Amino acid sequence: MSEGAIGGSCRPGFERVAEAFERNLKEKGEIGASVCLTLGGETVIDLWGGVADPKTKAPWTRDTVSIVFSCTKGATALCAHVLASRGQLDLDTPVAELWPEFAQHGKERVTTRMMLDHSSAVPAVRAPVKDDGPYDWAYMTDRLAAEVPFWEPGTRNGYHGFTFGWTVGEMVRRASGKSLGTFFREEIAGPLGLDFWIGLPEAIEPRVAPIVPHVYKAADAVTPFMRDLATNKQSVAALFYFNNGAWRSGGANSRAGHAAEIGAANGITNARGLAGMYAPLANGGGDLVDATTLLRMGEVSMATHDDATLRIPTRFALGFMKSMDNRRRSLAAKLWGEDCDSVIMSSAAFGHVGAGGSLGFADPAAGLSFGYTMNRMGPGLLMNERGQSLVDAAYLSLGYRNKDGGVWVK
Repeated sequence: MSEGAIGGSCRPGFERVAEAFERNLKEKGEIGASVCLTLGGETVIDLWGGVADPKTKAPWTRDTVSIVFSCTKGATALCAHVLASRGQLDLDTPVAELWPEFAQHGKERVTTRMMLDHSSAVPAVRAPVKDDGPYDWAYMTDRLAAEVPFWEPGTRNGYHGFTFGWTVGEMVRRASGKSLGTFFREEIAGPLGLDFWIGLPEAIEPRVAPIVPHVYKAADAVTPFMRDLATNKQSVAALFYFNNGAWRSGGANSRAGHAAEIGAANGITNARGLAGMYAPLANGGGDLVDATTLLRMGEVSMATHDDATLRIPTRFALGFMKSMDNRRRSLAAKLWGEDCDSVIMSSAAFGHVGAGGSLGFADPAAGLSFGYTMNRMGPGLLMNERGQSLVDAAYLSLGYRNKDGGVWVK
């Protein structure tokens, strides 16, 4: 494969997805990426292309993987739902029954449901996190157990951008007796044959495409989230974004950052892995979850016009994002493109965006699963025009008409 070339396959009827993928590489600044769609459990798009490592010019190949940031939350949430489906984890019982140390400072009635929908009120920790803190599971769970909630748990939501991995992940660990990464590998990724890890084996390291961060300028500090970062170091946004030890200073491209189990942020996979994880959920649940659990997974559990962390309107199911249309409600949409701070799917779909614009989701109504990964991060808090253009092309290929109302409709 030559530099920038596209490989893979595209079934007839989905050419517009392939065309959007090619435009991203040629016209929209994509460096390297992959996209995958399944329909009824069958792969209809599996494409990859561009450059995996800008320094070496190594091409993005079929087996290239990259960190997918908060797309990892979907994998972590799925672990919890698998346990719930098996009767090993009750989402509505106080977490203190499994994790008694968490029942401090008014958190006694927090449930796993609240942890999943970002209302458990520990979206960050206040005291400085030590450099290797994010790579030390016991340290982080102890810190969260002792943390004073930022609001009365269950009364509002604020994105638990980094802490989600240890709150929900610790419930998975205590309910299953396995670490989060081990449970995900043995119960989900392994049986489904996915190249997807929470805690990357060193042998896979040569396949990882390094992340190219989006560089913001001082003049960009005009959105509510960016203003919080710049002017209030004790805001939830600033604590979430900055108070995460060595992760803040390049952890996403470090061996330590890849090897740890950070269930909110350091999953490593490609589009095939994301689409493969969501494929059973788009088609009845497969061997992962029963029908009742699957229905519960896709229902909106918490929503707000002002997320306490992200400072935009958000809508969450239990561990997953629902369609969020902030094209007319977000200043970022005016500054960096209308798809910043939005992710627009159908009303039935649920999944998760990763920082910079990666995405995986299931759409049970359409029988569709979708995955998109890349190495060049884009602006905004949710999607950007590269990823959303692929989602749009997928829905148009299935005969959906428009997204004018904030969700794709037929």
